[in-house]
Amino acid sequence: MPVRPFLFRLFAAVALSAPTACATTAASQTEVGRLEAEVRTLRAAQASLVERLERLENRDAVSRARSVSPAPTASPATAASAKPEAASSQGGEALGMAPSELTVVRLKPKKEPAPRINTAVAVTEPDPDQMEMFISPVEGSSGTGSVGSTGSMAPSRMEVPEKDPDILDAEYERAVAMLRTGNVEGGVETLTRFAAENPRHPRADNALYFSGLGQMGLKDAAGAAKTFERLIKNYPAGDAVQDGMLRLAECRVRLNQAVDARALYTRVVTQFPGTAAATQAEQRLAALSP
Repeated sequence: MPVRPFLFRLFAAVALSAPTACATTAASQTEVGRLEAEVRTLRAAQASLVERLERLENRDAVSRARSVSPAPTASPATAASAKPEAASSQGGEALGMAPSELTVVRLKPKKEPAPRINTAVAVTEPDPDQMEMFISPVEGSSGTGSVGSTGSMAPSRMEVPEKDPDILDAEYERAVAMLRTGNVEGGVETLTRFAAENPRHPRADNALYFSGLGQMGLKDAAGAAKTFERLIKNYPAGDAVQDGMLRLAECRVRLNQAVDARALYTRVVTQFPGTAAATQAEQRLAALSP
């Protein structure tokens, strides 16, 4: 066999086996690291199980000791010392140590009467001046009340029964119809009385508005101005307040009070923007001479 071909074959085999050896060494190191990690995990789990087993054995020993010898009844003198022992046994159990025997202590509540509360209240006589104010007769009456022949005290003021809403509505419509049919004076009088006698009626503000219109028709600008002022003051949230302010400004113009009229028109524009009343107020403001 020739020597040179044999050497060539030997060198080729060595060159091919070198990478395989390096790969095998790296794989072996990885496997060794993984096995070491598993060993550490198993050791930690074993230590935890050993600690748990010791705690269970301690508790089992305490249970057997309690079942064999019952706990003696503690006297009141040893009640104070029982609490520290119980606390120390709980601490020992938390640390994995066997707790000592626990003692049951029964404390009786103290039988003492509840403290007395002073409920007496001093009686104070009222001030004579205040009593005189409370028992003084109402203005316009002869005294606190008149006594009749039967001995009963008559009320100082008779309550007026409320009218039927339908009757009130009919009365209002009749007064407005009087204005439309030419009886202006009668309509103004009826509407003024309606608003005075029924100030909380839903149409009380309208009654004042139409009453003011009637007074303007009678050429009574001063009286109409007072009526519209009453409307604006008593019913600021009513549906007739905007027109009432326009009519009041018109009365001011008739009374040669242009400054007051201009102030009223400006108030309508600023207080009710975007309304028909505000548009009319702007037009009348422009028409007023400065």
